[in-house]
Amino acid sequence: MPPERSDLLVQTERGLYCPPADAYIDPWRPVAKALITHAHSDHARSGMGSYVCTERTLPVLRHRLGADIKARAVAYGKPFSVRGVRFTFFPAGHIPGSAQLRVQHGGRTWVVTGDYKTRPDGISEPFEPVACDTLITESTFGLPVYRWPDERQTLAEIRQWRERCRAEGRTALLSCYSLGKAQRLLHLLGREDDRVLVHPVIAPVNRLLREAGVDLPEAAELTTELKARDLRDALVLAPPGAIGSSLEKRLANPSLGIASGWMMLRGPRRRQAADGGFALSDHADWPGLLDAVRASGASRVIVTHGFTQAFSRYLGELGYEAGEMRTRFGEGGDDTEPVPASVPEP
Repeated sequence: MPPERSDLLVQTERGLYCPPADAYIDPWRPVAKALITHAHSDHARSGMGSYVCTERTLPVLRHRLGADIKARAVAYGKPFSVRGVRFTFFPAGHIPGSAQLRVQHGGRTWVVTGDYKTRPDGISEPFEPVACDTLITESTFGLPVYRWPDERQTLAEIRQWRERCRAEGRTALLSCYSLGKAQRLLHLLGREDDRVLVHPVIAPVNRLLREAGVDLPEAAELTTELKARDLRDALVLAPPGAIGSSLEKRLANPSLGIASGWMMLRGPRRRQAADGGFALSDHADWPGLLDAVRASGASRVIVTHGFTQAFSRYLGELGYEAGEMRTRFGEGGDDTEPVPASVPEP
């Protein structure tokens, strides 16, 4: 779908641009003014002149990009103006503080979803449908095969793997993204398991989110002083980048588990040689994506990052004016869910 001259948001080499506001949404190259949907590194990058984000995103953004960045927070549902363009953040349900951004100008209303999920997770502000004319939506899991099981089922599978590790005297090493997924797992498991430890990358994020009001149990930090014998029977939450490093050598015969939406399919589980694969994602599944599109009331839908072609084609069959927009979201982020080497055909 080529941009129209009157488009309120357009694709540029620096990112998603709003011409009348002279501002960018989640830009991937340095710009003067950046409006940020959430603090994952593929959406919140360094080098911007100024940042605007939600209240819970701000402390994490400063932690990741530097305490001296020029940034301010705006509450959900509170409009703010930039050169006559009216912007408003609404909950996206992706991670704590994540937002959709409504853009209003000249009688037009657009919504940029950022990343989102429509199922509540207990720690993120629940997704709110936002009415608009044009919706820009992610499609990370935009194929019909991706339909998340009930969270209680997934949690039971994690507990079974955890108890098996405990019975065998092994450290349960659970791979999860440091912002969002780790806190979700800690929220689900931390009150019933007194042997949960978190990687040093995760610990400060936990502290910042607790200070921002997110209900998280305490968890000890994995330190260099701890030896393998100290970690026997423990559950360690660690980011994917730490897996396969010297970390595993310090653990007591570790058993690797992976919490990711890609773990719903057997192929990715086998390729990553995981002892346990748990389908737990902070992105919307196929039904969730369709629900969000319908609830927006939009007649025009632009699809970004993920299975864009398949999802936009299906939306077109449903009668939407649908197209794709190429972005750099989901590329190289430290908390993104990259497409595995082999995926099912649309």
